[in-house]
Amino acid sequence: MDRHLRAWCAAARDPADFRNPAAALIAGPEGWWPRCFGATEDDFIYPADRSERYVVIEVSMFEGRSPEARKALIGAFYRWIPEATGIQPHDIEITLFETPRSAWGIRGLPGDEIGLNYKVDV
Repeated sequence: MDRHLRAWCAAARDPADFRNPAAALIAGPEGWWPRCFGATEDDFIYPADRSERYVVIEVSMFEGRSPEARKALIGAFYRWIPEATGIQPHDIEITLFETPRSAWGIRGLPGDEIGLNYKVDV
């Protein structure tokens, strides 16, 4: 895994820097952790106007957040990542994927049949 991605993953797993602020912005579960998937330089093709620090962030979450909540999360990433890793906004691409709860399987149940300890419709 690339050293820049390692820095991103380490910082993303630090609750003081990432987990709690992002969870508050999207009303997500306490204790959620980002998963980082690295690619070798040969396997990760990026635009010519980006640097070797280019990172793609994909967030999978239940549907239901307002446009304002989604924009707040994207803004938080763009503020936090440069401070935590030195990766500049020009090298950051963010996509939020929202899917129905029924499209998730969690702890042996469809997502729409499991009780949540947080709100999704924010």
